[in-house]
Amino acid sequence: MSIQYLVTHSGGFHADELLSSVILTRLFPDAKIVRSRAPDWITPATDRIIYDVGGAYDANAQIFDHHQRGAPLREDGQPFSSFGLVWKHYGKDYLAVLGVPVGHVDAIHESFDTKFVLPIDLLDNGALSPATAGPLADLTLPSLLETLKPVFDDRAPGSDDRGFQAALSIARAIVEAGIAQRASKLRAESMVLEAIAATGDRHVLELQMGMPFRPAIVKAGADHLLFVVHPRDKDWCITGIRKSENSFEQRADLPAAWAGLSNGDLEAVCGVEGASFCHNARFIAAARSREAILAMADIAVTEALRADKLTTEA
Repeated sequence: MSIQYLVTHSGGFHADELLSSVILTRLFPDAKIVRSRAPDWITPATDRIIYDVGGAYDANAQIFDHHQRGAPLREDGQPFSSFGLVWKHYGKDYLAVLGVPVGHVDAIHESFDTKFVLPIDLLDNGALSPATAGPLADLTLPSLLETLKPVFDDRAPGSDDRGFQAALSIARAIVEAGIAQRASKLRAESMVLEAIAATGDRHVLELQMGMPFRPAIVKAGADHLLFVVHPRDKDWCITGIRKSENSFEQRADLPAAWAGLSNGDLEAVCGVEGASFCHNARFIAAARSREAILAMADIAVTEALRADKLTTEA
């Protein structure tokens, strides 16, 4: 397929065609973006992909609009925007071009669709109000991208296209960083699962570096784990494990006596040479060596198990 043009509408721009452009320009880097409503441009042809304009959805003809009567819907009845349609047909190819491992493509494609693409689709179609974000409504991605539109009295030639290109650069950075984060979490998952297997029934999971660990711990059903330790730049840290993704409550807190202390004060209280810091909220602490952090971990586990026993007996 020799795609020379990526055609979307002229005038004001929105998140859906910007984000569609992120996908398509990565897949067809030599193609020119044409922003037009002229019939000659928005009529399907073999040399172009048309999106968010044209009044039709036909993947074979490479046109992906959603404004017409009988616009396409997802299997659950929720509406597509042009972004959702482009992601449906080109998303997996895009992930491959970004270097996502073949075995991770399906999972990332689905999770990105659910968490990122679908909300854009719903907002663009008026099926979801920005007001649901409350005081953060003006900070949603669609709102922020649209702030890059030229102001109403900017009549300079090409101002719309310059705003579009500026917004496109930002949208690209956000999308590709989001994909990279998802890919890294899947890489981390396999590493954490191996570490869990090696840990056995011990309560402290040691990792070779800092990485996302909670999803793998939940997946493994490792409910016995209370803390995670790993090296960090020039020191080591011990971290609690949150009970749920949407809560800051930990399976176990670090000892109350450590809260907010550092260096000599912390060493004196915990009795571990090299202890260097404990957050006042008791979810993370640091030490200057692996031996020191493991000693702190032993103390934290002992105290957490004792507190749990007392609570159970009460």
